Amino acid sequence: MVNGQLTGQTTTNSFNTKSPMARIQILPEILSNKIAAGEVVERPASVVKELVENAVDAGSDRITIDIEEGGRALIQVSDNGCGMNRDDALLAIERYATSKIASESDLFNIRTLGFRGEALPSIASVSKFTLVTRDEASEAATEIRVEGGKVRSVNPTGAPKGTMISIRQLFFNTPARRKFLKTVPTELGHIAETVSSIALSRPDIRFRLTHNGRILKDWHIINDPLARVSDILGDDLNRRLYAISLENDAVSLTGWIGDPSVARSSSGRIHTFVNGRCIRDRGVAYALIDGYRGRLMKGRYPVAVVHLTIPPGEVDINVHPTKHEVRFFRQREVYAAVRTAVEDAWKTTRPSARQEALQAAESFVTPPSRPVPAILPFSVNERQHGYFRANSGPARRETSEVGTFQVAPDPNHPPAPEQPALFELADFTSFDVIGQFRRTYILCEQGNDLLLIDQHAAHERILYERFRRARLSNTPPVVQKLLIPETIETGYRESPVLERMLPDLNALGLDIEHFGGNTFIVKAVPDILADRELRPLITDMAETALAHGFTPGLSEAIDRCIILMACHGAIRAHQPLAPAEMKALVAQLDACENPWTCPHGRPTVIRWPEKSLEKHFKRIV
Repeated sequence: MVNGQLTGQTTTNSFNTKSPMARIQILPEILSNKIAAGEVVERPASVVKELVENAVDAGSDRITIDIEEGGRALIQVSDNGCGMNRDDALLAIERYATSKIASESDLFNIRTLGFRGEALPSIASVSKFTLVTRDEASEAATEIRVEGGKVRSVNPTGAPKGTMISIRQLFFNTPARRKFLKTVPTELGHIAETVSSIALSRPDIRFRLTHNGRILKDWHIINDPLARVSDILGDDLNRRLYAISLENDAVSLTGWIGDPSVARSSSGRIHTFVNGRCIRDRGVAYALIDGYRGRLMKGRYPVAVVHLTIPPGEVDINVHPTKHEVRFFRQREVYAAVRTAVEDAWKTTRPSARQEALQAAESFVTPPSRPVPAILPFSVNERQHGYFRANSGPARRETSEVGTFQVAPDPNHPPAPEQPALFELADFTSFDVIGQFRRTYILCEQGNDLLLIDQHAAHERILYERFRRARLSNTPPVVQKLLIPETIETGYRESPVLERMLPDLNALGLDIEHFGGNTFIVKAVPDILADRELRPLITDMAETALAHGFTPGLSEAIDRCIILMACHGAIRAHQPLAPAEMKALVAQLDACENPWTCPHGRPTVIRWPEKSLEKHFKRIV
């Protein structure tokens, strides 16, 4: 080494020397395949994705996916595509072997779903792998058995045209990877989501998914793409989906968006496809949400299926081994097209539906067909719940068994500069209610101060502490049985989570039973939710628990469900209240452990001292 650089002689000796002291070495092929498998094969659903995409590329119109034990025991994908002859089948299990690209120019003009030539050898290196395939010109099929990356046998066999790949004992030779697999229902949920995402983009293919011999879903070939969308996302969305379309020189866009009344608490129901490939792109999601501007509440995400067709040379899909991410050559134009298409949908939607959607957004999924009662679900006589004082003298803070609920303040909703002074106020019952502003804020005065109370945030805090207090004290909630039980369909990943949550939800007054598959039946609800739409509440609970992790009895996940119940049960903005109702609401804040913020961290009360108002009006200097 001279001046910190390797000389030519040193470099040559380093590469040629086989000294036992050498620290750099070429990895064995099996080990490098296992490392590649770590990039491509994250879980059983990753295997299903790669195999199904290969089946689609093979020109199949019938694909069957058979799963056992959530993919641990068996993943088998069969298709009626073009198949392979013996020589091609042997090459297919070699790294970097592919029929999709042949030159560098092909790499930037990808028209297929799979192309990297990594999937099959990577999967075969961490499983007991069997490939059976036959093309139309071959008299016999070829069967290849691979175990842990080593070819064990190659034999002719009988089989119809097409390909069948069986993956047994995934990660059998990498126990560290196998132990990180989740429960069978969780892994099965990921598999079902993967298959359904691909099925969304290909209504011209029949997809059949089974688990342990039981058919989970059988999507037949259909001419109407919207029918496939409704089948996968739920028939209840059919009348609440609006078509979008736009075409320019950068992109051709089609799809459907849900009205604000079916918005979700996570972005998991935004399905984006680029040239038929399911992708995750934050820019597209942001542009989509931006098109809803003024129609979605903060923290809500739309239901959408968006198909983007872009010239292959203007999109790079070789960004990540799993091919979930892409890079657009004309990124700004693509995002603008998505936003414009969504905005145009609201302009062309029939007036009654537009107004219904906007009202639903304002009322936070309160259905127009089930109006909110004018009388609040609490009154001055509701003393048995502990929200009013038994004595008529000066109010005092009662000791509660509910611990203080700590939340991080929302940076998008900062409190007023003088908000901390609220904590000096000891008695909400001393507030004089003087009116309601825009049917959203309750105007009060106390001494020389003017106070504004957000009626939704305040009621949300009251209900949250009521539900939480009942849960911690094991107090049976007041429930109302439904005259007609409501049937609710959830997503594949949410279903097992919701099933595990049922005992905790039943303790909160939600009598829900698993009817089988992804179907649940709601038989009773807490009295406070009797006039609310249940489907969005149950869906939000399952999605929230899935996003934050849930195990039976996990306090944080249940607490988030309680927050959702309080939010769905609380009175809405733009809801008129009688003077007695406003007084009752303000008085109940006095019994709260933390009356100053809603469970999401937004302030419930803003205070303006008289002197502050006089300064604004230049009465004093």
